Amino acid sequence: MQLLYYWKVTMLKILKYSFYDLARSRWSYIYFSFYLILALVLLFLNNDLSKAVITLMNVIVILVPLIGTIFGVMYYYNSREFTELLLAQPIKRNSIFLGQYLGIALSLSLSLLFGVGIPFVIYGLFDSAAIWDFSLLLLTGAFLTFIFVALAFTISLNNENRIKGFGYAVLLWLFMAVIYDGIFLMSLVIFEEYPLDKLSLLGTMLNPIDLSRILILLKLDISALLGYTGAVFKQFFGTHLGYLASTVVLCLWTVIPIFRILHKANNKDF
Repeated sequence: MQLLYYWKVTMLKILKYSFYDLARSRWSYIYFSFYLILALVLLFLNNDLSKAVITLMNVIVILVPLIGTIFGVMYYYNSREFTELLLAQPIKRNSIFLGQYLGIALSLSLSLLFGVGIPFVIYGLFDSAAIWDFSLLLLTGAFLTFIFVALAFTISLNNENRIKGFGYAVLLWLFMAVIYDGIFLMSLVIFEEYPLDKLSLLGTMLNPIDLSRILILLKLDISALLGYTGAVFKQFFGTHLGYLASTVVLCLWTVIPIFRILHKANNKDF
């Protein structure tokens, strides 16, 4: 019990240090200010809240993974000397890397939450039905932050060379955000004569960015814009089982890279 308590206390101390270290960075304020200004402008210009949510969604599902990837890689490499100093102390590796990861992910998630949430409070929209759309938007944004920070840490741990690590991380984001959609759509067109219902669902779940986008579009009830695939997605993701399955998949996308970080950290020779 004492060892478990010591592990928790140590991890929380490292988490707080990483959180405050990133919170003091000017880039965190820029990240927060960007979402604050964007949300204020969109809510001011759009009478239809669903249009503001769609615009925010298009920005969040692309920008959040990119920022999470870049911050994760940069923080790992910039704090490598401090990490090696901690490793020389009688501290478990799990508490060091898990604390750093959670500090970064929480800091970025709170910047997104307050940046988008404050304009929502200012305009007094908590009594409207749009609160559920905004809640889902923020939830998926938080999931994407935790997922891509974990993936960035995993890539960094596997690459000592900073240039390679940064390049692989950006390439992963580019593949997930752009290239994957192109390959997926081409596959649907080439094999359009075959039943593709299950393939479409599986292909969506294999990409957290696409899964987040689909969930928000279905919540806004504009899946008709997606044509046949929209009907398939609505038939599954529009149900309670679909939302539950999507949440589980996003949790798996978060948890699996975290376990990979801990496994690699325990076996890596620093």
